[in-house]
Amino acid sequence: MCTVVIDVESAGSARLLAVRDEDPLREWDELGPWWPDQYAGVVGIRDRRAGGAWLAVNPAERRLAVLLNRADVQDLAPGTAVSRGSLPLESVSGRSPVGLPAMHGFNLLEVGPAGSRVVSWDGVTLRETPVVPGTHMIAHDDLDDEDTPRIAAWLPEFRALGPAAQSADWATEWTALLGASAELPPEDDRAIIRDNRPHGYPTQSLLYAVATVTPERLEVRDVTLPSPAHWTA
Repeated sequence: MCTVVIDVESAGSARLLAVRDEDPLREWDELGPWWPDQYAGVVGIRDRRAGGAWLAVNPAERRLAVLLNRADVQDLAPGTAVSRGSLPLESVSGRSPVGLPAMHGFNLLEVGPAGSRVVSWDGVTLRETPVVPGTHMIAHDDLDDEDTPRIAAWLPEFRALGPAAQSADWATEWTALLGASAELPPEDDRAIIRDNRPHGYPTQSLLYAVATVTPERLEVRDVTLPSPAHWTA
């Protein structure tokens, strides 16, 4: 139930804010070069249990990828699904998913020199959605899907801030709006900082990351929330 807001300026130039929802009991590591042998130069937020990443960046190649879960349209046979955590690591190494992944559903947001896109898998069909210039939002369904309450509620607010590339302090402005959204109860389906347990999932918002990708540089930082599903202590 993660959430990403992205503002695309042009091919190879984008700013984004990503909020991670996960089971608080599932241990993870903050941004770091956790895969020096297999993915040299890649930095990411690591899931300790499966060893993959939620968000990964390759600064040398100015690539970024972030993983969001998506519902399956049909059940996979028990024990056949492999971890989705390899997807961001492979993506920033220049290898996007193809064919029929033996994985549960996902939205993989990719930012790179050629542009930005979402690769979506629902257990049956793998498809690609270009992310055109402008401000967009994605969660567990399609890009800018107004049937997702948090997108319907907050995408107009982020768009009202104007193009991120034209602001000297866009990250502060976006983070302030994220904080304003946290005035909603975390179990409210419009909330971005979320507690998904009332909706049948064990996940809660644990952290957020902000990133800038341009042809000249890639910068990213992550911030852990003071406690799950809470903006302030």
